[in-house]
Amino acid sequence: MIESDGYRVLVDCGLFQGLKALRLRNWEPFPINPASINSVILTHAHIDHSGYLPRLVHDGFNGVVYATPATVDLSRIMLPDSARLQEEDAAYANKIGSSKHHPALPLYSEKDANAALRQLESVNYGRQVQLGKKISFEFVTAGHILGSSFVLLDVESAQGGKKRIVMTGDIGRYNEPIINDPSYVDHADYIVLESTYGDREHPDFDVKAKLAQIINETAERKGHVLIPAFAVGRTQQLLYLIRELENEKLIPVMPVVVDSPMAVSATKLYLQHREEHDIEMKELVDERKTPLATHRFNLARTVEESKSVTADERSMIVISASGMATGGRILHHLKKRLPDDRNTVIFVGFQAEGTRGRRIMDGEKEIKIFGEMIPVNARIEKLENLSAHADYREILRWLGGFKNRPQKVFLVHGEPKAQDALKQKIVEKFGWDVEIPDYLQKFEL
Repeated sequence: MIESDGYRVLVDCGLFQGLKALRLRNWEPFPINPASINSVILTHAHIDHSGYLPRLVHDGFNGVVYATPATVDLSRIMLPDSARLQEEDAAYANKIGSSKHHPALPLYSEKDANAALRQLESVNYGRQVQLGKKISFEFVTAGHILGSSFVLLDVESAQGGKKRIVMTGDIGRYNEPIINDPSYVDHADYIVLESTYGDREHPDFDVKAKLAQIINETAERKGHVLIPAFAVGRTQQLLYLIRELENEKLIPVMPVVVDSPMAVSATKLYLQHREEHDIEMKELVDERKTPLATHRFNLARTVEESKSVTADERSMIVISASGMATGGRILHHLKKRLPDDRNTVIFVGFQAEGTRGRRIMDGEKEIKIFGEMIPVNARIEKLENLSAHADYREILRWLGGFKNRPQKVFLVHGEPKAQDALKQKIVEKFGWDVEIPDYLQKFEL
């Protein structure tokens, strides 16, 4: 949150995910009165950046929520879905009596989500928006998912000069299909920088070749390929790559099922938002090709369709949410397919500490799904370079675009080990002043 001359603007408003100690923060009273916040700016639609909005509105926030057009459209899918999950979790806890609260209540309802959506306002990239008398902002492309942006905040200081604060949200990758690369920013007085992959470098291998190898080996075993994937971003990239592999005759044409209603809706938005497309994607759409559909492409919208996919023993590829296997329809597929060593599970995105995906990826031999311990006999693969997050080299590359030395860089949105590693790398390469803030710490700029 930035406060200047009595005006308060919150940049991002997400749910805590991962470890229980973090998730419990979602239930704590908001650190300040939501009604005292004048506006909210969203960098993108992922739930760890937008998912607390319905609660904020429920508790009294009634200002405008600014976001890019694609982020507004994605939020219309994702926030009601998040609310439904909250309501379902509460209903299930009440049914089995697993909560110490009687009755267990959702963090927010679908009604709250719809109320939050009414406060969204679209802002195109590059358009300057005046907030209070002394604060303005603009969005520039972040290259992370559809609609993702860096927020360039210009704040007038008490002395009359302007300070620019750049808030990254999440930084995307370079040379990835579908959407544009992250935009360089050449000036900042302060940078609030994500650090998800601050201690990691994405492996340097041909991801398409590795994906083809995994699919071919699993098909030879007559197994299933299961891919837990975020509905927004990874699902669309996977479809793009599998279609290319089929066209190049590098893999057999087999059924590919997207089993996630949200992913189905998000894929339509990826095709509609032409302003986000990179050159290759634009050309494919102009030629009336279908870059986000494979040759034997199926969508499972209803629960019945999803059940029939789970029951189908033909060799196939199933892409389903959630990406960290914390919930969603992927759990039904994992429960059915993990015990069979003919099958393969591919993790394609970041797996936060404490999540089911992280535990499977770290080699646990049994995993609890729906209260039952399931043996993990399937092959487990990871394609980390399909992650939508920049690794530390890409973050340093983006920071290299600044023509001035910022007064300070604040590292946020990363596990402690990743933050410490990235701080060291920035200090070594640029000699900048880097701070890792504590939770709820305040700074005077």
